[in-house]
Amino acid sequence: MPNKEIKFTLEMDENNFPLRITWEATDAGFEGQRECTSMMINVWDEQENNTMNIHLWTRQMLVNNMNAHYVHSLMQMAESYQRATRNQKLSGMIRDFAREFLDAVKEQQK
Repeated sequence: MPNKEIKFTLEMDENNFPLRITWEATDAGFEGQRECTSMMINVWDEQENNTMNIHLWTRQMLVNNMNAHYVHSLMQMAESYQRATRNQKLSGMIRDFAREFLDAVKEQQK
C-alpha cells in the first residue's frame, strides 16, 4: 500500500506568528502548494492519552472567514464522529451546536 503525505510549510515572523501557511498533499487533487490563512490540526496521542493540536492563522484571516471555518469544522467533526461511532444522537448534538454557533455569529453581525 502506498504512503500518503500531507505537508504544511509555515513562514513565521520574528515573534513566531505565521505570515504565510501553505500546504500540499499527495491526494489533494492539485499539484504543488496551496496557500491557506488558517489551519487546525488535532491528533490523538495514544502515549499521552490526550489530544494534541496545532491551531494557526495568518493576519490575512478575516473574522468572518474564521467564523465560517469554525462552523464548517464543527459540521465536519459531527460527520466524522458519526462515521467513526455510528452514534447519531451525539453527532446530532454537535450539529445542533454548530447551528447555534452560526445563529450567534449572524446575530453579532447585525
